[in-house]
Amino acid sequence: MARLLLIDDDPFFRETIGRVLDRMGHEPLFAATLEEGRSLLWAERPDVVFLDLRLPDGYGLSLMSELRQGADCPEVIIVTGEEDPEGAELAIKSGAWDYLQKPVTQASLALPLVRALEYRAQKAAKRPRAVLKREGIVGVSRAIEFCLEQVAQAADSDAGVLVTGETGTGKELFARAIHANSPRVNSNFVVVDCAALPETLVESVLFGHVKGAFTGADRDRDGLFRLADGGTLFLDEIGELSPAIQKVFLRVLQDGRFRAVGAKHESQSDFRLVAATNRDLGIMAERGGFRDDLLYRLKTMVISLPPLRERPEDIKPLAIHYMNRLCERYRIPTKGFSEEFFMALAAHPWPGNVRELFNTLERMLLQHRDQPVLYPMHLPDDIRIRAIRAGSSARGGPGRSREALAGETCQTPSQGAAGSPAVGEDAPGMGSGAVAAPCRALGPVDEWKKYRRRALEEAEHRYLRELMEETGGNVSRASAVSGLSPSRMYDLLRKYGLPTR
Repeated sequence: MARLLLIDDDPFFRETIGRVLDRMGHEPLFAATLEEGRSLLWAERPDVVFLDLRLPDGYGLSLMSELRQGADCPEVIIVTGEEDPEGAELAIKSGAWDYLQKPVTQASLALPLVRALEYRAQKAAKRPRAVLKREGIVGVSRAIEFCLEQVAQAADSDAGVLVTGETGTGKELFARAIHANSPRVNSNFVVVDCAALPETLVESVLFGHVKGAFTGADRDRDGLFRLADGGTLFLDEIGELSPAIQKVFLRVLQDGRFRAVGAKHESQSDFRLVAATNRDLGIMAERGGFRDDLLYRLKTMVISLPPLRERPEDIKPLAIHYMNRLCERYRIPTKGFSEEFFMALAAHPWPGNVRELFNTLERMLLQHRDQPVLYPMHLPDDIRIRAIRAGSSARGGPGRSREALAGETCQTPSQGAAGSPAVGEDAPGMGSGAVAAPCRALGPVDEWKKYRRRALEEAEHRYLRELMEETGGNVSRASAVSGLSPSRMYDLLRKYGLPTR
């Protein structure tokens, strides 16, 4: 018997499919919204999730990133009542097992469900892998565990791997973990900084040269491809390669053969290729900035690292781990932390990700090395201010409502109210005998929260309209330009009724 979660806002459909699943011998669970589904997902750990795309509180695919986290993540079958080719494409790309369109019958439901459960059973029956070497990779979130599972899969093969993620997410650490857990661990891990490769010397740097090949070549020198023989070649920031250098790489990646500058014969190098980028190579290829044939060779396997803001539960272990390393490096006694310190860190968006977090901690430690316990006051001002604002928002804001203010009695200095100057005294900023301005009734002015929400929605609508005009309605391009995920982009476009193509 499997535990199945059906997330759909149609009560008749939930009841009908629930009876079908019950007759098939399974335990059905039900949710009418994304929020209810999210709660049941973590509480019940279902084996399979049936997910509707149109839900009252958002687009169903926005839940996919959470559904696909972790080695024991459920299989997902999309079930929707509307024909949505782009939604089907996004569902498959997001890792959904299948995509079904209503009306759904027992016959159309049974086969995808059986196959999904068979696949899940096969995964569970696999021999568990030895403990993964993950030096420097710190985190307890499901997102990091999922990435580590992908590292384990990649390490078992010689397939090319592309590691993607924002700047500072730890792409090189994951590349090194792939190498450290592979049969090539005893050979070299060679890093090629693609952003720093000089076009005039690229062939010498990559292929090496023989003595006398050019002025200054006073001896034979091995290139990076030769050094990586038997090991791993890591191409860091491969999106920065110029078209000319991309062509050079492609020729070698096809068969591992190259010729050193000035050499008469070709050489062979057996290396495993791992590349990393913070750019969308697919979009670059569409625009002619990256070769399609090179991209195909790079992305046999893809590991996408999540930004730190999407895994706040990892901030505390990351901070403790790195602070302990810093204390050891600078020979400083180990620090203690207040819980409010970690809460302040978690309120910051960390646009520079783990790298920014580590740099902040090091700067703070050097400024407060004599403090045995670290508190929020030791953090930089911008982080403290954001934490205070986050706390105010959680409490409903520091201000009072318009209705509460309107109900208060306005007092002038002549009223002699407590805390106000008595008659004959000068109020601050007023000359003797000055009359205080009467309090203006608030009238029809909106509450700050309502005003702010309306202004944000107007700004969002205007931005999305201009974005879609600029990108010709192409959601993939718009997503790349804006930095929003495709599922979030679709959600916003539907919210404001903007067309797509």
